Amino acid sequence: MNINLEKYSTLVNSQVSRETNLDFEKFIVLILKKNKKINIISKETEINIRERHIIDCAQAVDLIDFNDNTCTDLGSGGGMPGIVLAIIVKHLKYNMTFNLYEKSYHKSIFLEEVVKKLNLNVNIFQKDVFKTEIINSDIIIARAFKPISVILDLVNKNFKNYKNLILFMGASGKKSLQNSLMDWELDYKEKKSKTSNDSFLLSIKNIKKK
Repeated sequence: MNINLEKYSTLVNSQVSRETNLDFEKFIVLILKKNKKINIISKETEINIRERHIIDCAQAVDLIDFNDNTCTDLGSGGGMPGIVLAIIVKHLKYNMTFNLYEKSYHKSIFLEEVVKKLNLNVNIFQKDVFKTEIINSDIIIARAFKPISVILDLVNKNFKNYKNLILFMGASGKKSLQNSLMDWELDYKEKKSKTSNDSFLLSIKNIKKK
């Protein structure tokens, strides 16, 4: 396998190990293979999968407290960001469990295969997270899932005792955030994206309905 370690030089303060890089590459091989049969990622992003998906997802690690025990990925799809973060945490040797919710049967089966082959501390739930109540998780994370207003309502109703909600925000993220602040009181901070000038990540610690 031809590994270009420079591809991941922007991650985790450039301290990503070779073993982590190797798992990233194994994950990419599995994605591209399965993508021929079902839609894991868009065909247009296959050519720049490392930056568009792996690096983009992995940058969320800067917002994670490794002393936390659980991280829940909402609508994980092909494992972004849950699988990517689980790979990083595995090689940093922290004891964090990742719970990935994905209602698609075929994508859930794919995720189970990835977890087994990469030996990750990940649980796959083939469920609609909106129909799952009283979920406990230290960290909640979502990328390309639902609008922020929908996610805030979901977290407020279905989760308890969470510490941090991490959201990937796109080009319209600033406007969506401002609209949400009309209905919600949020304790949050923004982190500029490493992969897109128009994007940013949100770390929200407290949510209260106005």
